[in-house]
Amino acid sequence: MRFLVYSHVIHTKFDGKFFGYGPYVKEMNIWGKHVSELWILAPLSKEEKPDPIDLAYQHQKVRFIKVPSFQIKSLKDAPNAVWACLVILSKGFFYSLRADHLHLRCPGNMGLLACLIQILLPWKSKTAKYAGNWDPKANKPWSYKLQQGILNSRFLTHKMKVLAYGEWEGQSSNILPFFTATYSERDIVPIKKEPLSKGINLVFVGSMTENKSPQTAYQVYKSLRRKGFVVSLDFLGKGPELDVIRALAKKDDLSDGIKLWGNVEASKVKEVLQKAHFLVFVSKSEGWPKAVAEAMFWGCVPITTPVSCVPQMLNFGERGFLIDENSDPAKIISDLIKSESNFTEISEKASSWSRKYTLEYFEEEIQKLL
Repeated sequence: MRFLVYSHVIHTKFDGKFFGYGPYVKEMNIWGKHVSELWILAPLSKEEKPDPIDLAYQHQKVRFIKVPSFQIKSLKDAPNAVWACLVILSKGFFYSLRADHLHLRCPGNMGLLACLIQILLPWKSKTAKYAGNWDPKANKPWSYKLQQGILNSRFLTHKMKVLAYGEWEGQSSNILPFFTATYSERDIVPIKKEPLSKGINLVFVGSMTENKSPQTAYQVYKSLRRKGFVVSLDFLGKGPELDVIRALAKKDDLSDGIKLWGNVEASKVKEVLQKAHFLVFVSKSEGWPKAVAEAMFWGCVPITTPVSCVPQMLNFGERGFLIDENSDPAKIISDLIKSESNFTEISEKASSWSRKYTLEYFEEEIQKLL
């Protein structure tokens, strides 16, 4: 089977292999196990080396189809965007005719163009992964709404199964509630956490951007320190907020308990989560929040926002804490310190749920789609 993937992920070529964002490539390598040829239609970076978080495709027959990336933030971007769209549409249609199965990664500019191309190929076998927030009531860009509308239409998506996070009112029959897996069944080992009374380990995992609100995690850490608790906080991720956090910690004379790791390999994320008690992740928008699912796998209790399918993941507060602008995460944590058994119960419920969604189970479900 010639399996063509439309991806907006910017790739890097290094040492004869193609690299991309680690969690995405890890998933595509699972799809690739069940196809004879893996074709990737995506942008290629001029960078000489991949980022530490990136992974390489493992398939023996990878065919990379280079296309330009584009974005439209102002009128001056229009000429480049028009040219890029024409290249993507022409190459996409050419290779789609020759592929046996089309796989769309949505939402995004590439996903939107792929949605349009697949309408012209109703006889082709197709799958789509909508990695954004499927909640029809959520605010999202018009292009995301357009992609969601096309994917949800039985008329416009013949022979397609669409994987979306969570279960929502108004989903058509070709929408399959799905998940993303990070860990294998081999990773299911007993969880051992130090008592909260010996020190509280906080963690933030994700891009260090305003949308992910890493400053909220810092304020929780600061509040607990001011109350006299022994606290540490690890930031895993890179972005413009990293320097902001560094400056705040220095100004408040609280740098001693903070570690700013930047982007790290998955093994380091796993190591930190195994020790952490709480994930403080106050994101404004998510699809499948990988950070939350991975934290839960290791019994790290999430304190997070009710966006996308997060309430369903946490069973509406049973497996973690859903907060808003009026919540006090530091008080939630300090109250649990007084009742270690409550923390343990929530931690166990979180890990028990997350450990159902292993890579092996993920692969079984993918095989059913091919």
